[in-house]
Amino acid sequence: MTESTVAHNTPAATLGASAGTRAGGRGRGAVALTVARVVLALFFGFSAFAKLIAHETAIESFDRMGWNQAAMYTIGGLELAGAIALLIPILAGVAAIAFCGLMAGASIVQLTLLDRVNAIMPALLIVLLVLIAKERRDRTVELLARVPRRA
Repeated sequence: MTESTVAHNTPAATLGASAGTRAGGRGRGAVALTVARVVLALFFGFSAFAKLIAHETAIESFDRMGWNQAAMYTIGGLELAGAIALLIPILAGVAAIAFCGLMAGASIVQLTLLDRVNAIMPALLIVLLVLIAKERRDRTVELLARVPRRA
């Protein structure tokens, strides 16, 4: 064995490498996804607010789709609930999964009823939401374990 091989195979070197990888790789990724959760919560919160106050742009969009204001308020309420849930660690994974469904619907609506070019944005958000759901899967399992089972 060479001297460099011995040095890299020591427990201290192995521990340092795995700790560095964990802190550098996993740590940065977790921080990035936390920032993404907060930014998405703000994004969906503002989107919800526009619908819930019946802002003229929201009304115009729903009119273009041929949907009534009840649909606008319902989607606004779902967005607001999801935005809040993204900020609560144990609910963030479930919120991300739910938003994947909502964004899939938004992408389909963009493709079929509105502007096809804008369909890419909800699709890109799905990618980010899937990463958040994956990162939060342990908390989602923990949450599901709290749900009482019927016999």
